[in-house]
Amino acid sequence: MLAHATACAGVGQAARRGWLFAVGWLVSGLWWLYISMHTYGGMAPWLAALAVLVLAAALALYYAGAMALYAQLRGKRPFANALLWAACWLLAELARGTLFTGFPWIASGYAHTVGPLAALAPWVGIYGVCAVSAWVAFTLATWSGPIPSRAAIVLSVWALGIVALPHMLPSEFTRPAGSLTVSLLQPNVAQELKFDPTRIEGNLSRMASQISSARGDLVVTPESVIPLTRVEVNDRDWASLREAFQHRGRGLLIGMFLGNDNDGYVNSLIGLSSDPQAVDYHYGKRHLLPFGEFVPPGFRWFVDLLDIPLGDQAAGKNTAIFNLGGQRLQPLICYEDLFGEDFANSVTGARSATILVNVSNLAWFGQWLVQDQHLQFSQMRALEFQRPVIRSTNTGATAVVNHHGQVAERLPALTRGTLEASVQGRSGDTPYARWLAATGLWPLALLALLLLLVLRRRD
Repeated sequence: MLAHATACAGVGQAARRGWLFAVGWLVSGLWWLYISMHTYGGMAPWLAALAVLVLAAALALYYAGAMALYAQLRGKRPFANALLWAACWLLAELARGTLFTGFPWIASGYAHTVGPLAALAPWVGIYGVCAVSAWVAFTLATWSGPIPSRAAIVLSVWALGIVALPHMLPSEFTRPAGSLTVSLLQPNVAQELKFDPTRIEGNLSRMASQISSARGDLVVTPESVIPLTRVEVNDRDWASLREAFQHRGRGLLIGMFLGNDNDGYVNSLIGLSSDPQAVDYHYGKRHLLPFGEFVPPGFRWFVDLLDIPLGDQAAGKNTAIFNLGGQRLQPLICYEDLFGEDFANSVTGARSATILVNVSNLAWFGQWLVQDQHLQFSQMRALEFQRPVIRSTNTGATAVVNHHGQVAERLPALTRGTLEASVQGRSGDTPYARWLAATGLWPLALLALLLLLVLRRRD
């Protein structure tokens, strides 16, 4: 639709259409932020709605700029224009995903975690899929007339070739590396009760009971399932919890906070097992969410309007892998799994992670839309790195995603339960993992800029 609308538009018109399209797209995909700000943050309804609109409007500027650039550079050659369109769209997606800490939520490539374009993921990753999907969209726009033009037919043949190519190349880049039984907890604690001091003890008691009844070699809780720091937990209760995982081959990853008022608080996962090397294991969230976990410069006034516990956190520094039962587990806390470039080094090499572990608490955002969106992000990471992703969440989506990006098992949302499953670890490197670990996302950005330089209008 956008490709058709900007095909012949002037620079200003293309920018306006690109901005309006992106605002509508982003508001429809991010409206759940209203729930966190109003329902749980106590912000006035009109201000929360305005904040969502302002965020979408600001992010939409990337796409306005991309469409203006395309209108400025396009010529009369359909093939060159298709490449220009894809390059401009790619630059907009990269900018949204990386600048100012990045917010790549619902990037367009996530629509292709299933379907023919999913085969591109282990080669070019999410942003490469974004670019190819933009190419395909441009191709479809050329078929707008009652009789397809010669250019439409030629572009379609090229598009089909690009889509078909990865299906004709090797597709399995990783190999089985043993298996592990897992218990993924979903306590289903309402967000308004999670930090209530009168409810914490009861919530912890129910959580401890759920942990003790779990059968897997690895037990995983959601993030911040204990909304306290380690020093605030009763030593007797902690010793009892540790004792339960002294049996050889069993381990626990439990969400809580580390730190203090002076050094800051870190959203963390603590690892318990019989392995002497794991006695002090902890992983701290490194990629923090703006406004919810850290305060961007100049926005203290806005965060002060929200009643969000621990809204200004410190970033974690430990990146160590948790070893258990022959598997190497890479933790990721909540929306860290949107940033594959941040942990590409952990899925390459001889000692790379064999299983990715995501822990989340999406109760902040209600019951609609966001759970399936976040699950889709885990599916894309599984496709890119050909690793299983296991997810333990407070209210959903608690699931096991296999290395083909398929949801193998999943608990119903908004129910208390434990997902018991056997997960096959994987070792080996995908092409995307190798070049992403070596260079980051720069090759895609440079390729897009090179296309703009080479294919710009010359007539």
